[in-house]
Parts: sequence; C-alpha cells; structure tokens
Amino acid sequence: MKKVLIIILICLSPLGLLAQRIKDVSFFKGSTSEQLIGYGLVVGLAGTGDSYRSTFTVQSVVSMLKRFGITVPDVNLRTKNIAAVMVTANVNSYLKSGSKFDVNVSSMGDATSLMGGTLLMSPLSGRDAVLYALSQGPVSIGGYDVNTSSGGRVAKNHALSGRIPGGGILEKELPTFELDSLEVQIILNSPDYTTANNIVSAINQQIGQDAALAVDASEIKVKIPTDKQNNIPQFLAQLEAIQVQTDVVAKVVLNEKTGTVVAGSNVKILPVTISHGSLKINIKSYPMISQPGAFSGGNTTLFNNLVPSVEKENSNVVSINGASNVQEVAAALNSLKVTPRDIIAIFQAIKEAGALQAELVII
Repeated sequence: MKKVLIIILICLSPLGLLAQRIKDVSFFKGSTSEQLIGYGLVVGLAGTGDSYRSTFTVQSVVSMLKRFGITVPDVNLRTKNIAAVMVTANVNSYLKSGSKFDVNVSSMGDATSLMGGTLLMSPLSGRDAVLYALSQGPVSIGGYDVNTSSGGRVAKNHALSGRIPGGGILEKELPTFELDSLEVQIILNSPDYTTANNIVSAINQQIGQDAALAVDASEIKVKIPTDKQNNIPQFLAQLEAIQVQTDVVAKVVLNEKTGTVVAGSNVKILPVTISHGSLKINIKSYPMISQPGAFSGGNTTLFNNLVPSVEKENSNVVSINGASNVQEVAAALNSLKVTPRDIIAIFQAIKEAGALQAELVII
C-alpha cells in the first residue's frame, strides 16, 4: 500500500497575508500573567497513591492531621489512597480577589494514578513567596490507568497529572503595572519589524498621524489623545480591535518522527531539477554445514553464507521552474509520488542546493 504524503498548507490569503486584530498578535505592557505554585495532597485514590517510600507524603499527612488534633505514629500510617502533588497555575494580573481560575496538579511521589482524587486546600504563592490564592477540588485527568492483580494494564493518556477547572480562588490581588495616562506600550508576541511597521501605520491611520511610533521590532509606543485620557480602558479597547497585516518568516518544518511537512505561505523554490529513486539492499542467508570425515577427529561446523543483492527502482525526475507559493511547492513534490520520508530528504537536498528560499526546521 502506498503511503500518503502529509503536507499541511498554511495559505493565509492570495497575497500571503492575513489581517488580524492587534490583540491577537500583541499585548499591552503590564497586562501579563503571573505564575503561581504550591504543594498539596490529593486524597480519595483507589489504592493508586504514594507508598511508604514517599516520606514527604507521610510527613505531610501527619502534619495535616495534627492541625485537626489527631496524632498518628508514622509507622502506622498508610498512604496508598493519598498522593503528594505540585499545584501550578497561570493567573492574569488583572484578576480581582474572589476570581476563580484553573489549576494543574502533578504527582511528586510514586503514585500510579490520580484518577478519582480530590485536592485538599493548598496555598499558592508567587515568585515573591507571597500567598496569593488557595486551590481545592476534584482532579480531572482526562484518561485512566487501570492495573489488575495478574499484571494486566489498560491506560489512556497520562494519569499522573490533571486539571481542576475553577479550582483556584484569588485571595490577594497580584501586583499590576500602573498605566500611564499619556502613553501606552504595545508588545508583539513575535518580534518582527514588518509587522511592527504595519501596526504603526494602521494606528496612525485610525487614531491620527504621529500617534504611534515603533521603538524596535517588538515595542510600539502609542500616545493617548487628550480626549481619551479620562477613559483609558475605552481607548485600549479601540486600539486592540484595529486590524493589521501581519508578516511571517518563510519556514518549512519537518517532523521526522511522523513524516509531517508543514510549509509556510511565503516559501519559494528556485528553478531546480529533482531526480529521486529508491535503492533496496537485501541480504539473504544460506546456512552451510561442514561435516568432517569419519575418524578424522574434526567437529561439525555451521557456516552462515550471507549473499547481498541490490535492487534499484526507477528514478522519478521532475523539473521545477520555480514555485512562488506553497500550492505550487506541494504540487511539484506530489508529482514525484514518493513517501513522506522521501519528501523530507528532498527538502533537505533542495536547501543544500540553495534553491529553497525558506528556513528549514527539523523537529
């Protein structure tokens, strides 16, 4: 059966460009996220928790029970229904106290699954070691991992990490960047001079001449008009809704593990001739037995005679008179009727020949 070539075409528009909102390609300076981290216990597991070898789990359970006035010797404690986890979250800096957000939990010990578990109340702190939030709730792992007493196992996805939707509650507001009433900075997600220049042109056309100025490939400064200085959120909403033309680097991404080829819209190939053929080498084994003569005192010897043979398939030759867009590139390569692995090798050869006008990335 012939393999199917997988080429994902990123066709943005006839001109290779797509108008996007400023909010989709950038963010305002100060409006970022803060990463929070904490330590907690997941309980209610069906014997899939940490064993006695995870001493930090035992110590955590003992400390927790002492808070409730219960003293249990370490030697008598069994933790197979409990797992120690790290709790992490990304929190928007503009969230207010009482806001809920999603948290992630990941096993630290030798638990085998977090399925069916519930995270007990765990504090979350930032890089400044200040407690900002609390997290608690049932863990969703989106899969399962079931083991039988006879050694059988059925698993789907990863069962040692999960998510708690809305499991975090912000207790203290995060430090925020105070907006300037005279100027705002726009930061691009992917620095690019062409995109930055397009944003400046679009803002100046809609807001007014000289309102925006590009500092470099990633930062644009925008002056806030006098009549908007008393209502900055409204002005920012107007800014982030402006449509701009974004630009991308010509790039071809090759995944050798899956045979996937992803080509960007700006990829071009100069005139080139490609000849591709497969070479098959087979080595067959012909065992031979050497039997010594009677009363010679020799030993029977087995000799494995390996005979190689070479089979060369007919080569496919195609001449590309230059491809100016990704559709032409795909059509030219598909005409060779080769496998995805061969396409990857062809792209590498075209790049070495200097005919591929794009960055080649292999993952």
